[in-house]
Amino acid sequence: MEFSKGHQLIILTAPSGAGKTTIAHALLKKIPHLGFTISATTRSPRAGEINGKDYYFLNIRDFERKIADNSFIEYEMVYPGKYYGTLYSELERIWDEKKYPLRVVDVLGAVELKKKFTSNALSIFIKPPSLDILYERLKLRGTENEKALQERIKRASMEMGYVSNFDKVVINDNLEKAVQETVEIVKVFCMC
Repeated sequence: MEFSKGHQLIILTAPSGAGKTTIAHALLKKIPHLGFTISATTRSPRAGEINGKDYYFLNIRDFERKIADNSFIEYEMVYPGKYYGTLYSELERIWDEKKYPLRVVDVLGAVELKKKFTSNALSIFIKPPSLDILYERLKLRGTENEKALQERIKRASMEMGYVSNFDKVVINDNLEKAVQETVEIVKVFCMC
């Protein structure tokens, strides 16, 4: 698929637990020109998550069928048995609304999207103040056991090595400050 100049994209990424989803929701409230892209995943829904609103929850067979049909602009098995991906149809839906797609995505997916969109994408890495603080944030979620927490921290450590691949880096040591900084960065890119 070819992307024209009008096909721009805002990519927001971070290790799990660094605050990217919270910051994304704040961006959507503060900048009406953004549209939230819904990820496809094979993971189970968390409490309160709604299929078609928070994620498209697919089983592995359906996800792999979409891979075979080239329905994804990017996808990855982020954790064993847990695919995540960006559907072309999601980007097209938001472009059709004359908005900028806001893509909240894992770090490797963000690197892939930035490669495909180059200067048509703004990529922002939300960085936790430290891995210890990130561990505490993940633990407070209460959604994973200790083994899963260690797996996430190991992955986060790897993901921090990609920080130089992104246009902007925002350190989330104060959520309000991180939101404001991210809003300003996005407004400059969108000229809105």
